[in-house]
Amino acid sequence: MSGNAALIVAHGQPSAPGIAEQYLGQLARQVAALMPGWRVGSATLAAEGALGVALTGLGPTGVVFPLFMAGGWFTRVQLPSRLAANGGAGWRVLEPFGCDPAVQELAVRIAVEAGSDEVILAAHGSGKSAVPADVAERVAGLIRAAGLRARIGLIDQVPRLEDLGGHGPGAVCLPFFAAEGGHVSEDIPAALERAGFQGRILPAIGLHTAVPGLIAAAIQRGEGVCQATCRWQTRTA
Repeated sequence: MSGNAALIVAHGQPSAPGIAEQYLGQLARQVAALMPGWRVGSATLAAEGALGVALTGLGPTGVVFPLFMAGGWFTRVQLPSRLAANGGAGWRVLEPFGCDPAVQELAVRIAVEAGSDEVILAAHGSGKSAVPADVAERVAGLIRAAGLRARIGLIDQVPRLEDLGGHGPGAVCLPFFAAEGGHVSEDIPAALERAGFQGRILPAIGLHTAVPGLIAAAIQRGEGVCQATCRWQTRTA
């Protein structure tokens, strides 16, 4: 383990960076309360200077927990580059939030406890990489293995959330997002309305009360991030 310092990093929200910074700071404090002897900080990439300030306060080495839903370019290239540019070359990037099997199992539990046999897993997707959709499809597969009908609907690629049809009024939508930003509060409801969805929209998975404990456990395990995508994809490829 690279010392007893950890930094939780998220994309943030460029249109309102302060709100995301405040949320992430609160999450970091909740995680720190579960990790005696650790210093836990937070920073969003959207808030100018936040990453450098956090690294200065935590020291030259530690582990970074990406509060992202998938691995790929951000965790493999952009984040290490940003760390190095801010004096954090000695920090090690862990596997992202959405790739953690415990987080994926939490998604299954939330879906089952919602009491509907029809689940739409709403995720971001990407126009540049198949990885985010692959992660969402894996989670949908786990939900199906639990005996429910599950489909994915994406914001940024097909299958698009707004194009999904054939859902009943008792369906639920689980946003596979780490926090409640504009995608969760605005884009998902708007897309579902265009799709004629009349079911329930559940809170984003990142808002679940179990999340601080899952992040604390992941940091303490200290598993390194894969070079291209999620660790489970490398293992099962």
